[in-house]
Amino acid sequence: MDRRNGIGAWGETQAAKYLKKQGFRIVERNWSCRFGEIDLIAADRKYLAFVEVKLRKSDAFARAAEFVDLRKQARLRAAAELWLSLHETELQPRFDVVEIYAPEGVETKKPIINYLEDAFQ
Repeated sequence: MDRRNGIGAWGETQAAKYLKKQGFRIVERNWSCRFGEIDLIAADRKYLAFVEVKLRKSDAFARAAEFVDLRKQARLRAAAELWLSLHETELQPRFDVVEIYAPEGVETKKPIINYLEDAFQ
């Protein structure tokens, strides 16, 4: 595993732990299809969240969520539509973003996590 995939997997693990503490159940992790990949799919009692995880060392240049541009949002929507066509659910779907700031990368002891619900407005 190269350094980039290692830190990405670490960030997704941090996001999954955070979501579980918030009462979510992780339904899928790294679900891939022809449209792209959904980092996490998580469910609580009301919502099915399609979650994009963005990891950065800091927000000095821009907030992590700003890297989820319109093109990325369109790919995530298409992937989510395909997932929903394959999996029946009564839950309300939405798109969330988890920003993780880890100044020391995987060595960061307490990363800063910002959870943005219904992030694609």
